Amino acid sequence: MHGCLSLEHITKTYQDLNGETLAIKDFTHTFEEGKFVSVVGPSGCGKSTLLSIIAGLEPQTSGVIFWDNSKPLESNRNIGYMLQKDYLLDWRTVYKNVLLGLEIKKMLSPETIAYANSLLEKYDLLEFKDKYPSQLSGGMRQRVALIRTLATNPDILLLDEAFSALDYQTRLLVTDDVYKIIKAEGKTTIMVTHDIPESISMSDDVIVLSKRPTTIKQIYPIHFEMDNRTPLTCRDNPMFSTYFDRIWNALNSE
Repeated sequence: MHGCLSLEHITKTYQDLNGETLAIKDFTHTFEEGKFVSVVGPSGCGKSTLLSIIAGLEPQTSGVIFWDNSKPLESNRNIGYMLQKDYLLDWRTVYKNVLLGLEIKKMLSPETIAYANSLLEKYDLLEFKDKYPSQLSGGMRQRVALIRTLATNPDILLLDEAFSALDYQTRLLVTDDVYKIIKAEGKTTIMVTHDIPESISMSDDVIVLSKRPTTIKQIYPIHFEMDNRTPLTCRDNPMFSTYFDRIWNALNSE
C-alpha cells in the first residue's frame, strides 16, 4: 500500500481562436489510499482531462497535486493508466505484452519479472502466456491489459472508460473480474465512466462533475451492507436503485 493523492484547486484553461476556454475550475479532492473512486459527468466536461493531469500527460494551468498530503506529485510517479482499448500488441505473446510496461519504464529485473509471473499465476493467465492476443476473448484481453498495468506495481491506477469497448454481457463479467483483482492488490483507483450502474457497482465513492467548466457537484459514498461484495451482487442490492436515482438527479440538475 502507498499513500493518498490530493488535488488542490486544480484549474485547466485552453487557448483557442476565440480566446481562453476554462475546462476545469478549482477541483479539490483527496483520493484516499486503497479506495476505488468513480468520476461521472456530462460528455465533454473534462473527465479524461482530469486523468491526464493526474498522469502527468498534460499540465494543469494552476493548482497543485500532493502525494501523502505533503510531497508534490512527481512527474515520474508510477501511475498505471488503462484506456478504452486494451492496446495489446498482436505480434507479442501474452507474456511479452505483460512485460511491455516494464520494458518501456526500464524496470525489467529478476524481481519485477517474478512479480509479473506471480500476477499471471494468481489470476489464472499463466496457461495462456504463450498465446497471442488474437487467440483471446475480449474479456481475457482486458484482463491481460490490467495485469500489464499492475506489473509495474503502480501507486495509482487510472481507468478511462476502460470497459466501454466490450459488449454488455462481457462488460458485466469483466468489471466483476477486474474489481476483484484491483481490490486484491489494494490499489488506489480512479475510474472515469459514463455508465452510472458501473460506477455504483465498483466504487467506494462516486464523484459527480458539473458541465464545463468542470467542478465537483456532489460526492456520493457507496455502501452496500453485504459480505464479499462484487459488482454483480451490488446490482441486485435494494440500495442500488436508490444510488442510481441520486446520481442521475445530480447529473441532470442545474
